Amino acid sequence: MSTGASSPSILVSGVSRSFGSTTVVHEANLSVHPGQITALVGPNGSGKTTLMLMLATLLKPDSGEIRIGGHDAVQNPRAARATLGWMPDALGVWDSLTVRETLIAVCAMYGISGLAAGERVEALLTETALTALAGQRSHTLSRGQKQRLSLARALVHKPSVLLLDEPASGLDPEARLAQRQALEKLSNEGTAILITSHVLDELEQLANDVVFLREGHTSTDETVADAMRHNTRWRIRAIDITTLDEALAALHTPVTPQALLSGESRVVELTNNAEAAELLRSLVTAGVQIIEFSPATGSLEQAFLRFNQEATQ
Repeated sequence: MSTGASSPSILVSGVSRSFGSTTVVHEANLSVHPGQITALVGPNGSGKTTLMLMLATLLKPDSGEIRIGGHDAVQNPRAARATLGWMPDALGVWDSLTVRETLIAVCAMYGISGLAAGERVEALLTETALTALAGQRSHTLSRGQKQRLSLARALVHKPSVLLLDEPASGLDPEARLAQRQALEKLSNEGTAILITSHVLDELEQLANDVVFLREGHTSTDETVADAMRHNTRWRIRAIDITTLDEALAALHTPVTPQALLSGESRVVELTNNAEAAELLRSLVTAGVQIIEFSPATGSLEQAFLRFNQEATQ
């Protein structure tokens, strides 16, 4: 579902990678344009990490083309690295360095020194809510704090491309919100972001495009569009639950009761979005005061489950 007139900041075309006789990535294709946040979604063992490592120029593909920021990542990895920020799933730290010293060291790796390095580090500490931890040894940080430091390291050189592998892992709700806002800001400034996560609700709030990956195969734009159109379980809440039950019974619509923190609701199974729209119209016409009519699980989660089901048929 990639769009945009600009050239993609990330381009993967026909990329494959095997380990011995096992092919992990099969002719993968995807693109991410400037200002776009694309989710890479797949189960464990689908090839996500292998694909991300190839994009980060840490692993060479057996075949295919990878371009990062317009540079051939295979033939000219140094130029590609200069344009990308890489946040791996697990952060390796220098135990003896503090958070501030770690960022100063990364600045030096990118040729940023002196006053410029100091200003950049202070800005990153603020952006990633690490100021209070600036003097703390890196190895003493919690999992969530290390994730914030990992993001800060990836942003040191103001990259135009960000590769994020499970960036929200270990973050508390407040930190997740802060990270999401930071990534949205970067996207609005033109950064191309490719992100993996098992928290699909989080991705749905953040991403504006998605690529599904299963057994090393990437989905096509048409497959994704079709999967996203077919929500099947819908949650309905009304001011008067009895009136809702009566209307659903009159429409011969089977329901499953569901209790939520927000109140009692009903879940219905529908074939597609058109059927959902028609049911909502019928309920409103019948005088039911609807206060919620939404997918019972996230649209992205339902779409991914549908993609998996069709892939195994």
